This record gives sequence, C-alpha cells and structure tokens, in this order.
Amino acid sequence: MKTLKIASQTLNWGERTYVMGILNATPDSFSGDGLIPPLLSGRAREGQALAQARQFVDIGADILDVGGESTRPGSKPVDADEEMWRVIPIIRAIAEEMPEILISVDTYKASVAEAALNAGAHIVNDVWGLRADPELASVVATFGCPVILMHNRSNPASVEVREQLGNAYIGAEYDDLLEEVKAELLESIQIAEQAGVRSESIILDPGIGFGKTVTQNLELINRLDEIRSLGYPVLLGPSRKSFIGYTLDLPADQRVEGTAASVAIGISRGADIIRVHDVKEMTRIARMTDAIVRR
Repeated sequence: MKTLKIASQTLNWGERTYVMGILNATPDSFSGDGLIPPLLSGRAREGQALAQARQFVDIGADILDVGGESTRPGSKPVDADEEMWRVIPIIRAIAEEMPEILISVDTYKASVAEAALNAGAHIVNDVWGLRADPELASVVATFGCPVILMHNRSNPASVEVREQLGNAYIGAEYDDLLEEVKAELLESIQIAEQAGVRSESIILDPGIGFGKTVTQNLELINRLDEIRSLGYPVLLGPSRKSFIGYTLDLPADQRVEGTAASVAIGISRGADIIRVHDVKEMTRIARMTDAIVRR
C-alpha cells in the first residue's frame, strides 16, 4: 500500500495528503458551484471547466474529480446519456490541455465510466462502491485503473430539508457504525477483486454524508483510523456538507472553517486524499496538518 502508479504520477501513501478538487458538471450541486447552467453551450461549458481546472491545479490540486450527477440527498437521478453529455467533453478537454494532471470521474454507471476512461480519465470514483451497476467492476478491471469505493446507505425516504442548511439524512440506523461501515466496504472490495481489480488499485471512502446522521458523520471522521486499518488508502470528502451546516447552523457557502476542521482531524486520523471544493484553503490546511502529523 506504499505507492500507487497512475499514468505518469506516483502517489506515495503516507508521505503527504493528496488534494482532489471537485468539478461539478451539474446545474444542481448542493454547494452551489455547479459548472453547467442548463442553457450554456458546449464550448462555453468546456471553457468554464478548463478555467476552473487550471485554477485548481495552480493552487494545489493533485486530482480533478469530474461529476455529472448531483449526489445531494433528495436529488433526481440522471440517465447515462445526459451524464456523458455533461462530463465527457470536459474530461477530454482537460486531458488534452493538462495531460500531466490526474482526472477522476465521479460516476456509478459502467457506460459513463468506460467513456470517461477512453476520453482521458484515470480513476473511477463510485459513490455506490460497485453495488449500483454490476458491470462497473469489470470496466475498472479491464482498464486496470484505480477505483474509489465509497460506503453508502442513502435512502431518499429519510431526508430532512431545512432552508439554508440543505438536506441531511435522519433515518440511518446502525447497531455498530464503524463495524458495519467496514464490513460493507469489505464487501465492495470483494466485488472489485472478484472482477479482477488489483488490490493496490483500491481506495476506500467512508461516505461522509451518505446515509449517515450528523452525529454519525462526526464519529466517522474522528474514528477514520479504523477505516485506514483495513489496509487501503482512504479518501475523505467532508467538503461543505450538511453535517457541518447543521453543526454550525451555516449555509453551504459559509462552511469553509467547518470543512477545514474536518479535513485536519481526518488527516490526523489517516486520510490520504481529501476531496474538496475550496482547493486553495484546504491545500494549505493539508500542508500544515502534514507538517504536524507526518514527521
């Protein structure tokens, strides 16, 4: 688990924290940063995405995560054709202009992942841990690419909506939060390995905000080292999420400090990658936290 070679890059786990910048190619992102107003032309969308990608790389992003379907609680699903229309031109444009940067596609659909990998993406980030589309594991194995397996117990029926604070899950039930999250991540690992995905290509994500209450999200971050003990690198994605809003009583555009605290604690508990909207601020947080805990 010491290193992962992706294209021309080598990720050295444990040496420093890697920063994944979020590029939301959606009109309905919970954080308000969606790149795709519905009537924006293709060329304008690509230009806007490239500008943000360049900015993210200049201020510290190691990976760009491009997603075309909102995963906020209560969001409507998007079909594969629409998702590809949103993300494939952006991925292709970034890959052509910045071939040195790593690109992740945030999708759970096999057809979208295959098209994205052919367009220049390097990593598949699946919020359903290979459980939503039975064909996705074989796509990952065929391409030999890394995959991020996220834990997810989302249930649209258990969503609470509060004005300004956004949506949060209130009905997730666990007898033992950490043990059940670990067990379900191990099931996703088994699906991946049975399809031929290499163990060293697997990255785990505890799924902050996905089928967990505010208290459960806080506990997961504080006990992230228990996820890391499974022996795989860990991605943490707390950025601007509603558990911060509910804790601090703040809307999505005022959660940078709450995100920073979550990121710092997460790194101290073993996070290898942080997935964030506020790349400049969180890169600085990561570097400072690394200087303290990775000595």
